[in-house]
Amino acid sequence: MSISARLPVFPWDRLEPYKAAAAAHPDGVVDLSVGTPVDPVPDVVRQALTAAADSPGYPLTYGTGALREAAAGYLRRWHGVTGADPAHVLPLIGSKELVGLLPVLLDLREGDQVGYPRLAYPTYEIGALFARAEPVTYEDPVADLDPARVKLLWLNSPSNPTGRVLTVEELRRIVAWAREHGILVAADECYIELGWEGAEPVSVLHPDVCGDGHHGLLAVHSLSKRSNFAGYRGAFLTGDPALVAELLAVRKHLGMIVPRPVQAAMTAALGDRAHAVEQKERYARRRAALRAAFESAGFRIEHSEASLYLWATRDEECWETVGDLAKRGILVAPGEFYGPAGERFVRIAFTATDERVAAAVRRLAS
Repeated sequence: MSISARLPVFPWDRLEPYKAAAAAHPDGVVDLSVGTPVDPVPDVVRQALTAAADSPGYPLTYGTGALREAAAGYLRRWHGVTGADPAHVLPLIGSKELVGLLPVLLDLREGDQVGYPRLAYPTYEIGALFARAEPVTYEDPVADLDPARVKLLWLNSPSNPTGRVLTVEELRRIVAWAREHGILVAADECYIELGWEGAEPVSVLHPDVCGDGHHGLLAVHSLSKRSNFAGYRGAFLTGDPALVAELLAVRKHLGMIVPRPVQAAMTAALGDRAHAVEQKERYARRRAALRAAFESAGFRIEHSEASLYLWATRDEECWETVGDLAKRGILVAPGEFYGPAGERFVRIAFTATDERVAAAVRRLAS
């Protein structure tokens, strides 16, 4: 059997007919389906990339010392991870490659289980299937999963697609249970800076969650959303020193290396707060406009207290909603992409430009 035969159809391919329908609108498509950045890459990032462009030698898989210090300092200053250590930081070629390949890199096998949220980014499942492990979903991992079989537990707070944020108490309970049973916890924290309306996302590595040490824990952070870095492919992981060392050793053999100019750009991005604050303010304005417009058009918004999405429903089958909005030139993601529990929801990204957001607001009001 080929590898592709073990995997489901790539979900976004199913959206193509609706994208074509939305693009036929006289004023063009408003694409709210994929959370891809549309705003300019910050000057501080571009300047760092350009300055490092003359990089003829092989870069380090481990990353430069400056990058690892910048990542650890970012976690300490902005997320309260007092135990963040540059020695235990590992750069990634974007966060998706780590999510998709972690079960393989950890040598999971048939019979092992990978747990992930009932509504979730599809790549958690893909990573398990790629490793021939068994993907299993949960509403509450402590209640729903078999600790004798689960080897890797994915957390995602803030959640993609729902925007739900796990509290310190919830995280502490899950971490304690996983440690008791020897289960590795990997926390996808790519939206941690994007809390709204008082929501304060907390890292799994915060001492209020995990105590004085990071054993049994990994946290994954991305620059794509905070720094418009998606086209550069830059992220990092940190956590349990032994696990980070093991992943570093494997990645050295496989040549999984972030290019040196991108490492320089990451260092600059992590060291500069001003551009991230400015970008979050842009997203806040777009979020407010879209939320009001969709609610006025009869949608109910659930969760959505963080991340870059509104999790919305009109209490109908999701593809019916997608089709209706496509007739107005608005493209959204069907909730079914994120699991059967999302079949009556759509995910609405607010990563479109101000002009396109304004166009969507007008169309929803007509």
